[in-house]
Amino acid sequence: MNSKIWALVRIALGLIFLWAFFDKVFGLGFATKASMSWLSGGSPTAGYLAHATTGPLAPFYQNLSGSGFVDWMFMIGLLGIGVAMVFGVGMHIAGWGGALMMVAMWSAAWPVENNPVIDEHIIYALLLMGFGSSDVGSQYSFRTWWRNTRLVTHHSFLG
Repeated sequence: MNSKIWALVRIALGLIFLWAFFDKVFGLGFATKASMSWLSGGSPTAGYLAHATTGPLAPFYQNLSGSGFVDWMFMIGLLGIGVAMVFGVGMHIAGWGGALMMVAMWSAAWPVENNPVIDEHIIYALLLMGFGSSDVGSQYSFRTWWRNTRLVTHHSFLG
């Protein structure tokens, strides 16, 4: 039963990333208004980086706000991590890359409002590292097939 629960956690985590991606692309009206969507010319990173950053690293992150390169890397990251987690493929890169993204987002708002050290970004980072460094949550996935593809057998870091 534990393997099924971890698989559901993996899929749910992937859906969080996919939802953020689609909300920012289309402006579904939750975190992103339609008029501010990426398709409408808005920047998916500008709001967070310009207004939600605090603490000693805020000036660094604020300087990145609205950068086309940062927008593209962020959106590719959201989509890639989301797809990888939902389907259970490319877990090494998705897990460790996602953890890096979460730590960056945490550090942009550090110190966090309700706890001086830990918030949901750190919890997500720990889960992502766990999925990226082990086979936990492999049930209900294409992980075995993915690892046996020619691409992954030649480039194991893609596993």
